[in-house]
Amino acid sequence: MSQPVQLFAAFIAMGLTLIALELFVPGGILGIFGALALMVAIVLGFFAFGPEGGFLAAICIVLFSAIVFALWVYIFPKTKIGKVLTLQKDGQDFKSANTAPSPLLGKEGTALSNLQLSGIAQIDGHRTDVVAESDFIAAGTKVKVVKVEGNRIVVRESNRS
Repeated sequence: MSQPVQLFAAFIAMGLTLIALELFVPGGILGIFGALALMVAIVLGFFAFGPEGGFLAAICIVLFSAIVFALWVYIFPKTKIGKVLTLQKDGQDFKSANTAPSPLLGKEGTALSNLQLSGIAQIDGHRTDVVAESDFIAAGTKVKVVKVEGNRIVVRESNRS
């Protein structure tokens, strides 16, 4: 075998090995080097086999890579090791986990600081970070919790409905 053919084969083997190792060493670096090695193999294919052979080698490398990638995406997550290394749920379960109404909803308290969109209020005996529904609520004003979205507690003046 001539030296360009040996280099061609070595770069294909190196590229495929680096891409396969990307599974176990995440971060993208090995995958990028593997893709670069396959590109070098394509260029070397033109030196090793001439224009027609190089073009055929390039098409084969690209098609093989596309087929392997498609199989990887569709088959790998269903294998035993794939189930260990990939996420099996999309996180939709977490969205509906906290659907119970907040115990703070409807509670009344006192603004401890001026609420210029946000500030601190004492609600149910606890200092709580709150967000004002309107533009400004003065310190000392009675407030009522009107909405709870995650950790965002929205209040309005208690005398308003």
